Parts: sequence; structure tokens; C-alpha cells
Amino acid sequence: MPHDMPLNSLGFPKPPEETRVVVAMSGGVDSSVVAAMLKEQGYDVVGVTLQLYDHGAALAKKGACCAGRDIHDARRVAEAMGFPHYVLDYENTFREAVIEEFADAYLAGATPVPCIRCNQRVKFRDLLETAKDLEADCMATGHYIRRADGAHGPELHSAVDPNRDQSYFLFATTPEQLSFLRFPLGGLASKAETRALAAKYGLPVADKPDSQDICFVPNGNYASVIEKLRPGSADPGEIVDLEGNVLGTHDGVIHYTIGQRRGLRIGGLGEPLYVVRLEPSTRRVVVGPKAALATRTVPVREINWLGDEPLSARAEWPMRVRVRSTRPPHEAILRPISDTEAEVELILPEEGVSPGQACVFYAPEGSRVLGGGWIHAGA
Repeated sequence: MPHDMPLNSLGFPKPPEETRVVVAMSGGVDSSVVAAMLKEQGYDVVGVTLQLYDHGAALAKKGACCAGRDIHDARRVAEAMGFPHYVLDYENTFREAVIEEFADAYLAGATPVPCIRCNQRVKFRDLLETAKDLEADCMATGHYIRRADGAHGPELHSAVDPNRDQSYFLFATTPEQLSFLRFPLGGLASKAETRALAAKYGLPVADKPDSQDICFVPNGNYASVIEKLRPGSADPGEIVDLEGNVLGTHDGVIHYTIGQRRGLRIGGLGEPLYVVRLEPSTRRVVVGPKAALATRTVPVREINWLGDEPLSARAEWPMRVRVRSTRPPHEAILRPISDTEAEVELILPEEGVSPGQACVFYAPEGSRVLGGGWIHAGA
């Protein structure tokens, strides 16, 4: 093969038809457009959909990402575009790697983000291995994020459209995985552009609504899922203030989240009170004034670092960080403790920083994602 051959759109020095790409297809518009676009460009496309849980048990509902309906939709797209499509049963993997930890983290008073764990432990680990077994050159997904080849290897960058950017959910992507992954939608200006492409390709999912919920939590009802997974977690207990004074009772720690103000049923006590901490072991919900929610120091562990020099090469890194998927990045200083642990100091305190959420790192300027880690409760 001549080395002077130009690179194709996926970055390989060979014609598209000799480049095999496995597309992770959820049955939604985004991944369907990726598969259709690559097929139209002449690539050797193989579609793969994961069955992650028994959708009968979790209520077959519209809008969740992996139910039977979605497998059917992915298959229809593959048939319409004329490429092979496989369904892989990853139920056991998913239960062990994602659902069990979700339940434990939630009961420990954390607010977990299972989509990150799914990308980290199922899609970008097991599915990526399967793609290699299928002799693929790379794997493409419908995520809104960009990959760029930098001086030190592939880099991760946030999507062009800040409203669609999914970098918060993909911080755990390792440099090795990044070299095999491709994200064709990251450069699109808007979701409208994706839907226009779906219509252009005549895809049966062009008008399908976006999924809103966690795929195994029907209608966003966390409590009912946790109760099934961990019987007893809905036992009643006390609502106490920061000094431990009992202010009222509740019907299960699982019904509360940090930062919550409504539904505490302890009104008329002067200033409004918010949930500051959950203590599942004592079945206590701890409440306090809004000021008690403000956090400046965030302990982070299990860091995946995507910078050009090692994390521990500097005592301090100026950064922008996101502590929730719904918030923009804010200025911070990252102080490494080891190659996988650090303390993050927020320049302006943020409210509702919760153990179990991710803290994602961004370069001080520009769109580069430098990795991230998991917020924990500290000492």
C-alpha cells in the first residue's frame, strides 16, 4: 500500500471501501445518521446494537435508549441502507458494571451518572473489543464530541454545538480507546442538521424523539428502580438539621437528592432549608441553609488524564471544570495528589456538588477536554 495515499475521512490511508467501521447503533437518530453517512461515503459499515437489560422487566417505553423498540429501529436503518447489523446481549455485563453500582452509589447518598460508567465499562471496553474481533479499523458512535489528531496523539474536544456537547459523559475515554474511536457528529452545528441528514437519507427514525431518561429508569422514577434492586431502601427515617436536631420524618432516603428544597414538609422555620447530606446508614436526611451547599474544594479520584504531560508533572494546573452535566465549565485549580487523585479548588464556590457525580476537566482556553474523575466524599 503506497504511503503517499491521502487519508480518508476517518483518517486511514486507504479507500473507504477497504476501511471497516463498526457503528454503535442505539436505534436513535444520531447513531443512525452516522451509520448512513459512512455507508454513503463508501465505507464497509457493520452496525452493532447492545441489548443492555430486559426491557420487558423495565417496561418497554418510548424514549429510553436500549429497549426492544430501539433494536428494531436500528435493524430497520441497517436494512434500508444495506449493511449488516448485529445485536449483542450484554445484559449481565451491564447489570454488574452499571446497574449494581448505580444502586449502591444512590443509596450511599451520591447522585450517580450511569451513562459514564456504561461508556467506560461496556461500550468503550467490551464493545470496542468486539469491533476489533470483527476486524474493524475503527468504531464510530453518534456522540456529540470531537476527536482531533494533535502533536502528541489523538485529543478529545467538546462538540461545536454547546447545547449538544456530550464531553461530560465521555471524560473516561482513554488515549488508547481514543485512537480507535471516531465521532462524526461532533462537528455539526446543531441537532437540526442531524435531523436534516436523517431525512435526506430517508431514515425511518428521522422524527424519533431524543431519549431523555437513563435507559433502565422508566419515566425518571429512580426511587422505584432502587427499591426493586435494594429492598428496604425506602424505610422511613428522620430529617435533621446540621446540629442533629430532629425536624421531621421522611419516607425513605432514596426520595431525596442533595440540593433539594421542595417536598421536605418542614416549612415555617424561617430561612428555606435544603438537603445538604444523605446518611443512608442512619436513614437520616440532613438539611441546612443554602450557604451550607456551597463547595469550593472538590476531592476527585479515578482520574482519566488526557493531557500531553503527566498529571503529576505539575503541582497545579489552571483549568475549567464541570461538576454537573447541566452546568458550563468554571474556572478552577487542579492539584494532583497522585496520577489518579487530585483536589480541585473552584475559584467561585458552586452549590450542590455531590459525591458520585463526575468532575470533568477542560483546558483554560479552547475546546480541549483534559479528562476527569469522580467526586467523592473526602476524608
